[in-house]
Amino acid sequence: MKGHCLCGRIAIGCIDHTDVSVCHCSMCRRWGGGPFFSIESKAIEIEGEKDIAHYRSSQWAERGFCQHCGTHLYYRLQTGGFYAVSAGLFQDAANLRLHSQIFIDKKPDYYALANKTPTMTEAQVMEMFKNWDGS
Repeated sequence: MKGHCLCGRIAIGCIDHTDVSVCHCSMCRRWGGGPFFSIESKAIEIEGEKDIAHYRSSQWAERGFCQHCGTHLYYRLQTGGFYAVSAGLFQDAANLRLHSQIFIDKKPDYYALANKTPTMTEAQVMEMFKNWDGS
C-alpha cells in the first residue's frame, strides 16, 4: 500500500494490511480532533522524509506530520521500529476493516463506533508496553 499527505510531498508505503486500529486516548484526540485510525507496521518506506516534522509526545514515542500541509502521518515508538500509520493516507486501500480499539476507557461519550472489536483499557495498554523492547 502507498499513501501520501495532502500536499503530496510525503509518501508512505507499507506492506498491505487489512487491519485498522483505533486509539481513543486524549492525546490522539487532541492531535487529530477525534480518535486516531491507524495501520500498524514495523516496515515502512518513506519518500520525502526531509519534509517530516516530529513531535516527541512521550518518553517512548513521537508523532510525525508533514511540515508543509500538517497531515498526520504516524505515531512511532523510539525503539523497535513500531509505526501506527494514519489509515487516512491510504485512500485507495481495499478491504480495510476495523480490527481493535485501545484506550477504550478514555473514549468520550459524544461518539461511538458501531463495529464490535476487541478493546483494551489504558491500564492494559501500559502493561503491554511496559517492557517493550521492539522484538
